Amino acid sequence: MSETARLADQIRRAFEGEAWHGDSVLEILKNVDAKQAAARPIKKAHTIWELVLHIAAWDGAVRRRTAGQPVNLSDNENFPPVQDTSAAAWKKAVEYMRRTHNDLVQAVAGFPDSRLQEQVPGKKESFYNFFYMFSGIVQHELYHAGQIVLLKKAA
Repeated sequence: MSETARLADQIRRAFEGEAWHGDSVLEILKNVDAKQAAARPIKKAHTIWELVLHIAAWDGAVRRRTAGQPVNLSDNENFPPVQDTSAAAWKKAVEYMRRTHNDLVQAVAGFPDSRLQEQVPGKKESFYNFFYMFSGIVQHELYHAGQIVLLKKAA
């Protein structure tokens, strides 16, 4: 198995399941409804819904970077505002996150191992290569999965 296939598998596990650490993002979101997703049980903290859109935003950014685009998210792109808190809008947000994530997994799985040490477009830090970014997106998803668990408990 190639290194990028292993990285893609780790990204998939953090999001979909069969992760070593425990529940994945989708497993944690399984019984979350629109009302709970939009709730703000911790003052000044992001909502579950905002975190879902944030995860999708960064999965999309990483995928675009694999295609050579330098991507820097604006504040509104980083944490897109939730305009509609209906059940249909929540379902659409989760599906958008799932699609964006699947596109990322496919992009990483097809990424050549020979490019893993290349600098990510638009990044100046010498350590910011594709391996670092692909490993980092796993960490990013699990970090926010933990936040979602705490928000569920606080609601």
